Amino acid sequence: MNDCMCGDDVRAAAGAALSFLEPRVDRDWSVPVPGLDFTVASVLAHAGQGPLWYVLDLVGGPEDDAAFEIGVRPDAGPRALLRSLRTAAHLCATTVDGLPATARGFHPCGAADPSGFAAMACDEILVHTHDAATGLGEDFRPDQSLARRVLARLFPRQAPGADAWATLLWAHGRLDLPNAPRPRDWRWHSAPAAGGDGAMPRGA
Repeated sequence: MNDCMCGDDVRAAAGAALSFLEPRVDRDWSVPVPGLDFTVASVLAHAGQGPLWYVLDLVGGPEDDAAFEIGVRPDAGPRALLRSLRTAAHLCATTVDGLPATARGFHPCGAADPSGFAAMACDEILVHTHDAATGLGEDFRPDQSLARRVLARLFPRQAPGADAWATLLWAHGRLDLPNAPRPRDWRWHSAPAAGGDGAMPRGA
């Protein structure tokens, strides 16, 4: 399994999310997402904010010593939220493709390389689009191969099973699988799989 991810993966994740969400901009996005302290609007603001942070963290290096304060307004309208998500994903994709594989940026689960930040951006976008879909009473299903690559990069010890997307949601505590109750907590393996700081984070 190739667990190397790049800007095209981030673009694909954003494309899948936007294709699902754009036809639903006239729905009520103030409704809550079941089981989370989010509304549809606020969870999508969060999904757009993640890739922005990843850009700053990757460019800033492995030390957590910057003083940035950025955000996406959860009270913005649906079209503005989707434009923000599209823009953040494009910026993240361009950044991860423009830096060498040896680059490292800060993340609490381990200093990540560009592939790791691409995977985390995909994960934020896809899983939180699932959350938004749940709030709208619908089901979102991205491409299985994309879900499989995200799972391989961020949860390398987890076999994808027959449905990699369901396994990725399970790994985030979003659903139960047969004979596998949902985890109570989880951590990404954001560091590269080998070399330097590539040890599996405790609790992963």
